[in-house]
Amino acid sequence: MYEINRAAVIGAGTMGLGIAGQLANAGVDVLLLDIPAEGDNRNAHGERAIERLLDESQPGLTHKDNLQRITIGNVEDDLDRLVDADWIAEAIVERLELKKALYKKIDAVRKPGSIVSSNTSTIPIAMLVEDMPVEFRAEFAITHFFNPVRYMRLLEIVRGEDTKAEVIECLETFNEVRMGKGIVVCNDTPGFLGNRVGVFAIQTALHAAFRLGLRPEEADAIFGRPMGIPKTGVFGLYDLIGIDLMSDVARSLEAILPESDMFHDVSAEIPLMQRMISEGYLGNKGSTGGFYRSADPGHGNSRQTLDFESFSYREFDDSKPAVAIEAELSGDFTLLFANDDVHGQYAWEIISNTLCYAASLVPEVNESLVSVDDAMKLGYNWLQGPMEMIDAIGVDTFITRLEQEGRDVPVFVKTAAGKSFYRVSDGTLQYLLADGTYADLRRAAGVTRFSEMRRTLDPVLENSVASYYELSDNLGLVEFHSKANTLDGDTMVLLQDAVRHASENLKGLIIHNDAAHFSCGVNLGSVLGFIRNADWSGLDQFLDHFQKTVLAMRYSPIPVVAAPSGLSLGGGFEVVLHADKVIYHANSVTGLVESLVGVVPGGGGVKETLYRWSELEGDVTKGAWHAFMNIGYGKTARSPLEAEPLAMFRKGVDGYVMNRDRLLDTAVGVALDMADNYSTEKRQPLAMPGRDVWQEMVEWLNKAQSKGHLTPHDVTTGSQIAMIVTGGDVDAGTIMSEEDICALERRAFLSLAKTSETRARVEHMLDHGSPLRN
Repeated sequence: MYEINRAAVIGAGTMGLGIAGQLANAGVDVLLLDIPAEGDNRNAHGERAIERLLDESQPGLTHKDNLQRITIGNVEDDLDRLVDADWIAEAIVERLELKKALYKKIDAVRKPGSIVSSNTSTIPIAMLVEDMPVEFRAEFAITHFFNPVRYMRLLEIVRGEDTKAEVIECLETFNEVRMGKGIVVCNDTPGFLGNRVGVFAIQTALHAAFRLGLRPEEADAIFGRPMGIPKTGVFGLYDLIGIDLMSDVARSLEAILPESDMFHDVSAEIPLMQRMISEGYLGNKGSTGGFYRSADPGHGNSRQTLDFESFSYREFDDSKPAVAIEAELSGDFTLLFANDDVHGQYAWEIISNTLCYAASLVPEVNESLVSVDDAMKLGYNWLQGPMEMIDAIGVDTFITRLEQEGRDVPVFVKTAAGKSFYRVSDGTLQYLLADGTYADLRRAAGVTRFSEMRRTLDPVLENSVASYYELSDNLGLVEFHSKANTLDGDTMVLLQDAVRHASENLKGLIIHNDAAHFSCGVNLGSVLGFIRNADWSGLDQFLDHFQKTVLAMRYSPIPVVAAPSGLSLGGGFEVVLHADKVIYHANSVTGLVESLVGVVPGGGGVKETLYRWSELEGDVTKGAWHAFMNIGYGKTARSPLEAEPLAMFRKGVDGYVMNRDRLLDTAVGVALDMADNYSTEKRQPLAMPGRDVWQEMVEWLNKAQSKGHLTPHDVTTGSQIAMIVTGGDVDAGTIMSEEDICALERRAFLSLAKTSETRARVEHMLDHGSPLRN
């Protein structure tokens, strides 16, 4: 009965704009309305909003052309246009009386059978629709998106007492498949689920840091990646969101949660922060700064920290507690509270209180612990949900420590005593219910998370950085699992062995993981080790093995499908480039960025880019110029749609999905479809452009340097790229095979690796996580 083909969003603020942008990304025509502006241009608010949607620093669109699907207007002149909308999403300010008045106007013009929803994060649905007729209430729900809408995966849907089941089903299906969201259906309780737990954790971290006397750098070093949550930390997060805005969020939850709720223990305002707000220290959005600020130009350290005692800024201390480093490297957050020093106390206070709080919400706030875990993983980017974290600690270990400290143990945690919240039974992953029984964990059709599937499988091959599994579909799967999924010699050995095993025993091979990033490239630490030891033979052998492995993958007798999400850069993207087909996530970031650290792609990436462009242009020389520019500038794409004009996405060959949880199932289907009639042919050699074109490219580089656009080492690197794509000092028309071009890649890589500038750039990237530009 309900189907969404056209939509409208009311409110062109941050959230409404984000929802409209994601609807456009989903291929839906959307009407975006805001209040009318004063003056002649009554749609000025909407026009300014559209400019924000195109912000290069965080674009809300997967491609600028999607903007054509958004029509702007205002609620006075254009409200009657809502009649065409199948879904009307309200995202105006959090003021109940304004929302209620708007709903009456919407109901007067909307068509029968249209769905209306609110993006509220705090107001109960019963209050929103208490004055509305039953027909409106039946087609009304809360759809609470998280910011930024394009990138945050969680959508909380709240059903009202009168909401039709078909309305919820339509919203779930549309937003999961088309909008790419992970859906958590919440009860109509204050704060719903994600913010209730997430803000509690943040406030706990904030208050504990002040009480224990920790400096911002210390606290953020613990409450970050070592704990399995984003690196921002609590003070960094307050700065990012805005110290005043984040304080308002805490106050709003304080106002709506029952007096008995644990949140009130960490909701009090902190005097120093009150002073900061009153004096304009609001975080990143202000010029004054917040807990941190950027230093003046020419200052020794680019970042400074607010000293709480003197209320003045000092040098940022980038040293980290040893336990934070160890926990992050090992991926074991329990190390953080193994000792009872101040850092251990801080970590335990945050983790124990947050996990207890989350567990206390089952079943009253949500019947399923999976929903609680999903809310934190999808809405706050935690690596593990609260119940998964208790399992990692050990339920009984957790209970024992709470009891030793004289603390209450949540009823649901007691229910899990002697057991675990998740278990595998007869090859099926199950989760604990509030009554102490277990239920199978089943996702929507087409949705599979390999992190969950992996728990039911035993690896065929495994080492510290990668694993290879057999799936039930007679397919193999390779998963990278190093830090940032960087690639080294061990990775490529396992990939080589997996290709061989799958070729001999299975129908196809999938390369996939559901970590934050598919692969951030070759492990620069390994490369730097070769450079520091002047082990040029070892470096050449590593590159040669990498190239041979991806070529073996390309020409294996079975289809190989890559299914990446997040970052696929450098060597990680070179693996992707050699797959028969690629199923991308809509927000996949791809590119060969090696030139930014002063080297060239050495794993077949230059060769593959040259072939692709030559085939597209039907001319090797034109293809060489495209490849030269792509790789020399280290161009990246932030979506498959942006990747297509860069020859990184092959229209008609590759595909993409909006929901990253659908990557694996889609890749499996593609691999099986290919398997029955699969064959592969080796590419023909290329007739290379030769020395004249090489010299033209070098001249272009020198002219760009003379204009101040390139550094001397950029010219050195670019000259090596030019040598590869043209064949270098050879006659025009010289025939070169894929292996020949790969040999040129290795030669160029080694030549650059021997320079002091490349060594400095690699060291800077490892130390600072950003390229060194001279």
